[in-house]
Amino acid sequence: MNTTEKPKAFRLKKFALVVGVAALLNSCAEVQSQQKPIKIDGSSTVYPITNAIAKNYQTTNPNTKVETGFSGTTGGFRKFCNKEVDIANASRPINAQEMQNCNKAGVRFIELPVAFDALTIVVNPQNNWVQDITVAELKRMWEPAAEGKITNWNQVRPGWPDRPLKLFGPGKDSGTFDYFTEAVIGIVDASRNDYTASEDDEVIAKGVIQDPNALGYFGLAYYEDNQSKLKAVPVNSGKGPIAPSLKTVEASQYQPLARPLFIYVNAKAAQDNPALREFVKFYIKNAPQAVKTVGYVPLPEEGYRLAEVHFNRAKVGTVFDGKAQLDLTLAELLRKQAKF
Repeated sequence: MNTTEKPKAFRLKKFALVVGVAALLNSCAEVQSQQKPIKIDGSSTVYPITNAIAKNYQTTNPNTKVETGFSGTTGGFRKFCNKEVDIANASRPINAQEMQNCNKAGVRFIELPVAFDALTIVVNPQNNWVQDITVAELKRMWEPAAEGKITNWNQVRPGWPDRPLKLFGPGKDSGTFDYFTEAVIGIVDASRNDYTASEDDEVIAKGVIQDPNALGYFGLAYYEDNQSKLKAVPVNSGKGPIAPSLKTVEASQYQPLARPLFIYVNAKAAQDNPALREFVKFYIKNAPQAVKTVGYVPLPEEGYRLAEVHFNRAKVGTVFDGKAQLDLTLAELLRKQAKF
């Protein structure tokens, strides 16, 4: 070989190597940018927490797309057990039928409590007659027997005006609907049907805001977001009227309408997808501030520490045996988590 050709051949090989490395790096970047998105659905109550955390996460992790939506807790679990989403937001624990559905599909889940909520009864600010309401009166309004019969305010409490009673509440795919009916009516899913129903809590809020004769219920965050346009009604469960707030939930006074909120993570998806694992760790770390910001009650520090431990150990299953526990307190939730 001619000595003058040697450097040229070397330069060609070096150029080819540089091009090859660049192509490999571009390919890796393309794969990273096209990685499978993290999909989340479920409770509209939990949605503000998850959405806030997802937006924050994506500012520092732009290559990880996080898709958040809400179809109600029941709708979210349906998608979760069908492997359509990686995380289910839930405003109640997973129930026995959903556990069976997930088991049949081979979906093992990690249950992570993220906040406490005060399920809030609201009326229009022009309503000057309702200063408080009893659980028995809520039952009289909402039970199946009330359908087509309890249609005026004075039928609920003598002394309230003879004005039409317009009701707004979550639809039947909502975990809030499930919890409310069990806590107030005594039977899950037992409710009158002649009311304006929606899985979107903003629709409920708007309905009450626009109608002086309306009453509705949803999570505390939606009241906090609309408190200048809505009036929260203190609830009397036998110990006097108690208003929904961070303090009354922490003091275990707002019963039976205080409840834990959850996310459920597909354990295998978290094992197989590093991006999902990192997102859930970020979620747990940032949950206390996000929960407080959107208007719910953060768990004690120990609660998030236990959630982190359970996730890192891939502790699958539930501590609720397929049913909600009424009158659960923050301290009782911590004890359940500690024994998990």
